[in-house]
Amino acid sequence: MVDVPLGVGGVPPAEVEDVELYHPKSWVTHYVFSQDAKIIAVQYSVTALSIGLVALMLSWLMRVQLAFPGALSFIDADAYYQLITMHGMMMVVYVLTALFLGGFGNYLIPLMLGARDMVFPYANMLSFWFYLLAVVVLFASFAVPGGPTGAGWTLYPPQSITAGTPGLAWGIIMMLVSLMIFIIGFTMGGLNYVVTVLQGRTRGMTLMRMPLTVWGIFTASVMALLAFPALFVGAVMMLFDRLLGTSFFMPEIIEQGARLPYGGGSPILFQHLFWFFGHPEVYIVALPAFGIVSDLISVHARRNIFGYRMMVWAIVAIGALSFVVWAHHMYVSGMNPYFGFFFATTTLIIAIPTAIKVYNWVLTLWRGDIHLTVPMLFALAFIVTFVNGGLTGLFLGNVVVDVPLSDTMFVVAHFHMVMGVAPILVIFGALYHWYPKVTGRLLNVPLGQLHFWVTFLGAYLIFFPMHYLGLMGVPRRYYEMGETAIYPQSAHDLNIFITVTALLVGAAQFAFVFNLIWSLRHGREAGGNPWRACSLEWQTSATPPPHGNFGKELPIVYRWAYDYNVPGAPEDFIPQNQPPLAGEIASRAP
Repeated sequence: MVDVPLGVGGVPPAEVEDVELYHPKSWVTHYVFSQDAKIIAVQYSVTALSIGLVALMLSWLMRVQLAFPGALSFIDADAYYQLITMHGMMMVVYVLTALFLGGFGNYLIPLMLGARDMVFPYANMLSFWFYLLAVVVLFASFAVPGGPTGAGWTLYPPQSITAGTPGLAWGIIMMLVSLMIFIIGFTMGGLNYVVTVLQGRTRGMTLMRMPLTVWGIFTASVMALLAFPALFVGAVMMLFDRLLGTSFFMPEIIEQGARLPYGGGSPILFQHLFWFFGHPEVYIVALPAFGIVSDLISVHARRNIFGYRMMVWAIVAIGALSFVVWAHHMYVSGMNPYFGFFFATTTLIIAIPTAIKVYNWVLTLWRGDIHLTVPMLFALAFIVTFVNGGLTGLFLGNVVVDVPLSDTMFVVAHFHMVMGVAPILVIFGALYHWYPKVTGRLLNVPLGQLHFWVTFLGAYLIFFPMHYLGLMGVPRRYYEMGETAIYPQSAHDLNIFITVTALLVGAAQFAFVFNLIWSLRHGREAGGNPWRACSLEWQTSATPPPHGNFGKELPIVYRWAYDYNVPGAPEDFIPQNQPPLAGEIASRAP
């Protein structure tokens, strides 16, 4: 074993020389076909947020149909199922995944690790353009004969590729092709994130000194590289079933009295492939959110994160366990009861590392100097919302409870609390927190507070009553309840209340968009480190950071990212790149 000589403060000397960056030659190569991870992050974020607004308006149409059946003459049963499918797929894949990994991942990983850029800048650029191409193909399905697919966002065969399902001609083909393009693009991006974390860190930035945001994005990227191939294979096989007449997922089936040329396929196989991707996807979105919330709480409570190593291992444990719980989405598929018992058990086990994170967040807040800034409000709202959503998940993780609730609005409410409201609260908190780094200006605070309270309270007014509808047996996927005697008048009244609230909450998001645009020129100047944070992205030579992120010399890291209120320190925070103080142990460990 060879001893590596240590430099100042226990930091090893540089192993390789600084690599010369690609420098753009024109406006097009600077802002359009950019290889700068920060520009690519903005491209991802603007695209994903735009898709999110479209998905929001689709949900408005769905809610109006449920509350006031027939009020919009262009929404019939087919159109309603097309709206459901496109809204779900846009939000889960093209908004949340792209924003957390492509947006925050690209912007924060190099800056937080003290790197000049991603390890593979050209592949990084390609990943965004493949993503944009996937989005174009997805939206083009609105213009093809028959419109987009109405198979539901899970795309279950055989109904997704048999007559009677909207979008049979071209819609399902466009959806599958779009997903395949998206996965190809993500693979280039995901490899970039993983390799940059492993190989691109600056001197002194050990794995156990990385901010938890980086740990969350890194673990989610590894998970996605393992999970997305299952969806890719499923999409290819279903495309073959649709175009070539193969029978991967299609059993012998009779349609309108005629036997179709299929036989021997298994629809359940697609469900396994989809949910082997689908449940890790929940944590591909959640783990970056966990990391971001950890950093927001630590910064705005002025306290070091409680149990840093425990938090890291909880992230890794959640990532590993998420691959052995997928079939709890399939309890009603007729699986063997022993399999149901196994997946119910693993579902309860994965709650343990998740609970550890919640306890550590609460203990980080305990006796902290809590500043109720807008980012902090969103972070606290996330904790409350994720715990509430997780509690209903314990209901649905139990087979005997899940079976009667599976096809009711209870599942819609649970899914939206965990996978919709909670991560979106983190996205808003992160945007308010890092917007000053991207633009050099702060977002408007009163407008931000109004946006927070309308969004947070409105989300609960939408989805809490939906649990009640589910317990009454109101089914999901129905485009109208009709004059059914088994549902009391309160169910119809609640549908109207939920719809009106959803319209108001949705309108508040346009106030946020206005804040983003208005603050670009009129926001208060932020300075280099408005939140007085320790991590490296706030220690750059200029704000916004220049191409290459840091000055002539890369920073050297001497400590972890959470040195707040250290006894004897001149200020209530110590940046990661500040050398050891007099009398301080040279390499402060978490």
